[in-house]
Amino acid sequence: SCKKLDIADGTPPCIKSKIRSFEKEASCSGAQVDEYEFQSETVYVFSPGSCGADMAAAVLDSKCNSKGQLGGFVGNTKVDGQEFSSAKFIKTVWKK
Repeated sequence: SCKKLDIADGTPPCIKSKIRSFEKEASCSGAQVDEYEFQSETVYVFSPGSCGADMAAAVLDSKCNSKGQLGGFVGNTKVDGQEFSSAKFIKTVWKK
């Protein structure tokens, strides 16, 4: 079906495309995509939600290049060698 997703204005086209795929794959409630400023660039964190403690969140730049993963089985907190806690939250761009 042609269900319209509520994706924030100004979201790059490739991120919108990834969100459309992610929406179909994300089976957990609470799945969302957040925008941050990290290492002087805009990045997007694809959080799978709360139905699995060891699920990782993908971190992509605005051109959909992978910057790394957060969480997961090992509880990773770094992206590109830097603690992601230094990232500045901008907004939630999509929520399931």
